[in-house]
Amino acid sequence: MAVTDEAIEKIKAMIVSGELAPGDRLPPEKELSERLGLSRNSMREAVKALEVIRVLDVRRGDGTYVTSLEPHLLLEAISFVVDMHDDDSMLEIFAVRRMLESQATGLAASLATDDAIDRIEAEVESIDASVSIEELVEHDIRFHREIVAMSGNAYLASLIEHLSSQTVRARIWRGLTEGGAVDRTLSEHRAIADAIAQHDPTLATSLATAHIAGVERWLRQAASA
Repeated sequence: MAVTDEAIEKIKAMIVSGELAPGDRLPPEKELSERLGLSRNSMREAVKALEVIRVLDVRRGDGTYVTSLEPHLLLEAISFVVDMHDDDSMLEIFAVRRMLESQATGLAASLATDDAIDRIEAEVESIDASVSIEELVEHDIRFHREIVAMSGNAYLASLIEHLSSQTVRARIWRGLTEGGAVDRTLSEHRAIADAIAQHDPTLATSLATAHIAGVERWLRQAASA
């Protein structure tokens, strides 16, 4: 079990056992990490993950609380779990996104102007591995949106935008739970940007295909866990 997953399970166990009740404030990070025998970094990532699925509520400047855990509050998270475990809808969305966006990336490499290349390179240079998962996903959205815009096809851009918006939660969850996801994402973005700058559509298409397929592979493994 990954360290972050272990931290998530330990916090969930405190809630299930009644040690932490709905509305309770979690002990300070340092105290909680020492009590559970976990590093503060893994504890921090676990809290982020549990915030995403609406189990915890992080109130800036106040503390971290267990939510009410009422069904309506958890509906969005439950929907995500259902998407991952009970059918192939999310995998199908990623498959369509992979097919369309890889071709859009190839078009971008063929058609990109110098100004467009400057913008995509500036986006890649604007971020590094120290960013939060939320900032990484925001960068990821901007990066892919910029590339699709280079394809010059507004209908294709609109379709991919719709598909991409449905995969945000999965991308956040991957970043929180898979080791090395941040470094790998940034490295792959750099390679794709370089292929576009070199006007190499074959390489750009292949790199984009592999990039999106990596998330598909993680999702398939997570769904079967």
